[in-house]
Amino acid sequence: MNIKPIKNDVELTNAFIRLESIFQANKGTPKAEEREILVTLIEAYEEEYYPIKVVKSSEILKVNRTYALLFIDSLW
Repeated sequence: MNIKPIKNDVELTNAFIRLESIFQANKGTPKAEEREILVTLIEAYEEEYYPIKVVKSSEILKVNRTYALLFIDSLW
């Protein structure tokens, strides 16, 4: 097991490929331990470089209302 921090998207892709190959590892095995470490590293990288913005529900409703009004206006 050669585990190191993920530093770029190429390494992220390689981590996903490796994770896919050991995803079904039996609990308590070295591959299962590697799977858990890879998941943690992937999550950390994605949180840093691909964060998901939390949006308030009121903002979503405002955008939906705007699109609905634009659609209705386009019908005329």
